[in-house]
Amino acid sequence: MSLSPSPLERLNRARADLRMGLPVLLTTPEGAALVIATESLTAPRLSDLRALCDQPVLALTGHRAQTLKARAYDGDVARVLIPPDAGLAWIEALADPADDLRVPMKGPLKTLRDGRADLHRAAIRLAKSAQLLPAAVLAETPQARALALEHGLTALDAAETLALETRLSPVIAARLPMRLAGAGRLHVFRPDDGGIEHYAIEVGQPDRHSPVLTRLHSACFTGDVLGSLKCDCGPQLHGALTAMHDAGSGVLLYLNQEGRGIGLANKMRAYSLQDQGFDTVEANHRLGFDDDERDFRLGAELLRRLGFDQVRLLTNNPSKVAMLERGGITVVERVPLKVGLTAENAGYMATKAAKSGHLL
Repeated sequence: MSLSPSPLERLNRARADLRMGLPVLLTTPEGAALVIATESLTAPRLSDLRALCDQPVLALTGHRAQTLKARAYDGDVARVLIPPDAGLAWIEALADPADDLRVPMKGPLKTLRDGRADLHRAAIRLAKSAQLLPAAVLAETPQARALALEHGLTALDAAETLALETRLSPVIAARLPMRLAGAGRLHVFRPDDGGIEHYAIEVGQPDRHSPVLTRLHSACFTGDVLGSLKCDCGPQLHGALTAMHDAGSGVLLYLNQEGRGIGLANKMRAYSLQDQGFDTVEANHRLGFDDDERDFRLGAELLRRLGFDQVRLLTNNPSKVAMLERGGITVVERVPLKVGLTAENAGYMATKAAKSGHLL
């Protein structure tokens, strides 16, 4: 029946539930678990989970496990047994690295080696997609399905947490005169998974039959809006618009993937870790994230929606070139965009070049 939620709609509902601290049900053919994100976990709900199974498990990423010196027998995920006497503060300390330097010893930690990690891996994917810390508490129990039905909890098959290609639908477009780019149009696109909207700024009147000067720009509230000197995002945004004005036309895709896809709150957590002496990649890893969590397939779909299939890409990041081409867009030229180097971001820029492959 069309009134029933689709898998994508259930996925978005589950993200919202996790952010509010509600448990969700994750299932596989082999089992089921009630899952709560550690960031929104409360003491009463931890007590409830303990009552449902012998010993709840804390799922952490392999990156976070490495920092904690915990064994990640499953490679990309560690299943940490929560001791019976461990409270909420113990779980929070394992999930959030804010106090790692002050209290470096968290263990010894016992992690599971036997059994499957499908549910734990799915729980981390779900927490990441909700832009929460990538850590979750799981209670595996034969009664999980019945409990979810009784309490009206959102239920997902673990496979439904896999990164599906998001489809974007146009909402509206309107004329927008811009200080740096001159005449243009702003297009708003809404993803079908209920996520935040993405934007395409069309400068001038680009020819759909020729390679268009294009910039894939990920949202950066601190750089684009506040003029942060810790990154080069603001200058890149302004430099791209200026280059398109000078070229007579162009397309700037503004993707709402703050902090390399981890969200503003986690980006600020990474900044706090950088204040402790870690570089940008190390900070992301200590939080449990990969180097870059963004999905540039969104850019390829936006370009196709606008009628473009060839671009001259303004970027210093070869990964953007590769991702666009995998999305069916021909990149005929990579156009360097070397702006925004400051004394405050010199270390950040050097790390991007050394660890993320940026051509600076």
